[in-house]
Amino acid sequence: MARQLNLDTVWQNFWKEEYLREKMLRCEWYRKYGLLVRAKQKAKAAARLPLKLPTLTPKAQVSPPPVPKAVPAKPPSPVSEAPFQTEMYPVLPATRALLYEGISHDSQGRYHYLNTRKLDVPEKRYLFPVTTNFTYGWQLGTPAKQELASCKMCHIESFFRKNGAFSMLDPRDLAL
Repeated sequence: MARQLNLDTVWQNFWKEEYLREKMLRCEWYRKYGLLVRAKQKAKAAARLPLKLPTLTPKAQVSPPPVPKAVPAKPPSPVSEAPFQTEMYPVLPATRALLYEGISHDSQGRYHYLNTRKLDVPEKRYLFPVTTNFTYGWQLGTPAKQELASCKMCHIESFFRKNGAFSMLDPRDLAL
C-alpha cells in the first residue's frame, strides 16, 4: 500500500509549529535542569574514579620494649566482648538442620524451615514485640473454638444491626 503524500501548506505549517514547540520545550528544560544534570554527571564520574591513597614513607623501625616473661599471656576470651544483641531467640538445632535437607523446590530446605518457624507463636521466637503490630497478637494463647450456629436466622440476627443504620449506636452493638 502506497503512502499518501497529501501535504498541503496547512499540514506543513502544523508540523513546523509542532517541531518548533518541541524544540522550545527541550531548550526550556535544558535551561531549567541542565546545570543539575551536569553536576550529577560530574559527581558520578568522580565516584567512578579509583580512590588514590597517599603513599607512606617507611619509618625507622623501633624495637618494642622487652616483655617480662613472668606473666603468661592469656588469649582474650570471646565472652569479654560486648554481647551480640538480637531480637530473636536462638533456633533449635533440629529446626536449623531443616535448612540443609533438600531444596525449596521440593518443599524441603528453606521452605520447610520457614514453615516450621512460622508455626511457633511469636513469644517463642522473639524476646519482645519488635513492631507495634506484634502487640495485637502477643500472648493471646490458644484460640478458643466457637460453636457454629446452624440456623440461618441466628446468622441474620447476629450480623445485622438491630437498631437501624442511622440511629444512635446501642452499647450492646459495639465491640470494646
